[in-house]
Amino acid sequence: MFWLHRPSNQQPHRHPLPAPGSQTPDSLVGTGVNDTAAASRRVACGVIPEAWRFDCYPERGAVVTRELCEARSCCFIPASSRPAGRNGIPWCFYPRDFPSYSLVSMNDTSTGQKGTLVREVKTYYPADVLTLEVEIRHETDTRLRVRITDPSSPRFEVPISVPAATEKADSPAYVVELSRRPFGLIVKRRSTGVVLLNTTVAPLFYADQFLQMSTSLQSRFIYGLGEHRSAFLHDLQWNTLTMWARDVPPTEQTNLYGAHPFYLAMEDGGDAHGFFLLNSNAMDVVLQPAPALTWRTIGGILDFYVFLGPDPASVIGQYVEVIGNPSMPIYWALGYHLCRWGYNTSNSTWEVVKRLRNYGIPQDVQWNDIDYMDRFLDFTLDPTKFATLPDLVKDLHAHDQRYVMILDPGISSVQPEGAYWPYDEGLRRDVFIKDAEGKPLIGKVWPGLTAYPDFSDDVTHDWWFDNLQRFHEKVPFDGLWIDMNEPSNFLDGSTDGCPSNSLENPPYTPGGRQKQSIHYNMHSLYGLMEAKASASALKRILAKRPFGMYSGHWLGDNRSQWKDLYTSIAGILTFNLLGIPLVGADICGFSEEPQEELCVRWTQLGAFYPFARNHNAIVMKVRIPTSTASRPFLKKKKKKNYSTLFSFVLVFPKDVRTYGIDKQFLWGRSLLVTPVLDPGVDYVDGYFPEGLWYDYYTGDSLLSAGEDLRLQAPLDKINLHLREGSISPTQAPNLTLWVSSGQPLHLVSALSDDGSASGDLFWDDGESIDAYENDLYSYIVFDVAQVNVTEALKLVSNVEATYITVETASFYGVKQKPGRVLVNSQDATFTYRDNQVS
Repeated sequence: MFWLHRPSNQQPHRHPLPAPGSQTPDSLVGTGVNDTAAASRRVACGVIPEAWRFDCYPERGAVVTRELCEARSCCFIPASSRPAGRNGIPWCFYPRDFPSYSLVSMNDTSTGQKGTLVREVKTYYPADVLTLEVEIRHETDTRLRVRITDPSSPRFEVPISVPAATEKADSPAYVVELSRRPFGLIVKRRSTGVVLLNTTVAPLFYADQFLQMSTSLQSRFIYGLGEHRSAFLHDLQWNTLTMWARDVPPTEQTNLYGAHPFYLAMEDGGDAHGFFLLNSNAMDVVLQPAPALTWRTIGGILDFYVFLGPDPASVIGQYVEVIGNPSMPIYWALGYHLCRWGYNTSNSTWEVVKRLRNYGIPQDVQWNDIDYMDRFLDFTLDPTKFATLPDLVKDLHAHDQRYVMILDPGISSVQPEGAYWPYDEGLRRDVFIKDAEGKPLIGKVWPGLTAYPDFSDDVTHDWWFDNLQRFHEKVPFDGLWIDMNEPSNFLDGSTDGCPSNSLENPPYTPGGRQKQSIHYNMHSLYGLMEAKASASALKRILAKRPFGMYSGHWLGDNRSQWKDLYTSIAGILTFNLLGIPLVGADICGFSEEPQEELCVRWTQLGAFYPFARNHNAIVMKVRIPTSTASRPFLKKKKKKNYSTLFSFVLVFPKDVRTYGIDKQFLWGRSLLVTPVLDPGVDYVDGYFPEGLWYDYYTGDSLLSAGEDLRLQAPLDKINLHLREGSISPTQAPNLTLWVSSGQPLHLVSALSDDGSASGDLFWDDGESIDAYENDLYSYIVFDVAQVNVTEALKLVSNVEATYITVETASFYGVKQKPGRVLVNSQDATFTYRDNQVS
């Protein structure tokens, strides 16, 4: 359904002034700037509640006065609480009649509608685009796309492949309504009438270096918007989140390593929707308690998607259909990784590996930081300190272990001509980012002055592959750790500083030139493009799959503090929403020396990170995780099969009490993990959604009405509970995943009250590229009905994985001791324990 609101003779009224979660404003028309006296304007401004004030003076560092504010034709009222500023109530805000665009025409297209927007009054930002084109694409029943572009001049668009719809969706779950004057877009859920998007709440801006769009929010439950250190559930109390990839240790109120302009929003009743702005320029996302949100970016176009779900897991599925589905990582990536910045020699690295073996500590992967390089030069090996590194890697392979090395994108530019092939060959092939004069842009990183490869150019991908292949012939590494690819630079700009132009001094502030566009537009895409180049090269060199679709992610240079232990959960849960499941935090913390208790608790939690790596800084002590309290959980890492971390809200969307939980999580949909996150305690409080739960270790059951429960948690225990109706396949642990993968399965069935349970298992060789696409896997379904286990084996293809057998099984929730147990019609021995529901 499509509605076009016609102009009327009513007084201009854009601002809805609703209570949070209410519906569309009564009237959606306007006539432009109000020419009444200043006193009357101030009276009109005064009726706008503080929660609904949209900032008219967002420039950082600006001291807003009445004169400056009113020069922009905006309202100036000092807030009753909190000072003006970046994270405070705006003192200068838009009046209801602030001039915006008008919709002057609209025509049908094969996928929806296309219209023209016109602005008659210029704004206070330079280079207004006065005529715009809006295109509304009903791409699928659950995916709406809207593009607002400049029809007279091409602008930068994010160069990633997205689905291209060719016809209009038949039965969309959304209704689109338009306001003609001023222009506004309203999207509702067809089944409930709930407003998911309402851009009429504030004016639209579209200048050359300033684009802004605001919307009301349906509720205060907003997730995503990475990458920032914060709680899983975002704070809407005047919270500004910047997106501009930046190499900085995890810090609150700071933009970090990546940019992910996607949010998941919960609605009343448990439905959910998502919003994705396909824009890679520097941007701010402003959350305010109305509830409302403002997107503010300094380039590109407004190209956004609305995903209708209706459940939160479906929203995530619809989002990754646009950005690219995650891939199954190589199997050894799921094991235990050990690294540090400061292994001074290959022999000292080797000694750590040997000590772990002697202690019987599982380890799948050994890493090296920049220490192995000759003078920190990429693709080199220190000839004295790391001469035995090739032998170490061969020894790792002989023990079914793997090796990962670090690479930074900065390529040294000051080596003698002919002495450093990566730079000489890069110059010859013209692979480096250029400055405004067409010369390689020179910055500074670990090796000193450096040039930066332009990974937006296919020629660079070939040069990158050649470098990796040449080095792999010396050191047969198994994976790459790509770092500093925000990209990092120890200089402001380059050796020549920053040029004086509008790109370096945009009117609103949240460089070099690359083949596809200027770095101004592509900065936050740099790491993604390096990951693509690296994954492609590794596939060619190793003929095995990488850490994911392109890569995994770690949450940065955290600290050895209890707060960092806690925030790691929110970070991992957020990245799972963002379609990046292989993610983890540095176990025990990167900087500072951890207390033993903290490190034990972190090791317990880290066993359930999809990517589990212990890593620390150069000035810290060498870590060899041999604590008797930690050891069982490193083995537990080997005992589980790969699963993503699920937030409670994904699995229990109708239980509002789960919406803010980020101190617990689910492994998949069935295993509840309740870690200890505080010092000096031997218990932990956890929330149990309604239903029957079983202690993983004992099978003891508890029936929850949806309540908080206190659990005993001595230092050697992390609390794990299985959800009723699930079957979890496990294997006996060993020192590496490769050895563990050959062990028989043990099935743990957590029965529902009616005695049923089910589970499944995806199994392949753990390394083949496109195993799923090429049917090189087995998919096994397990079912239990009335305590008689039936194993339904569905073989999609005949591969080596089919040799796996089920050797033992546990059944939690069997109400009466059986008289006999049969396996393949033969009597089998069993034990029975009477566990009553508590």
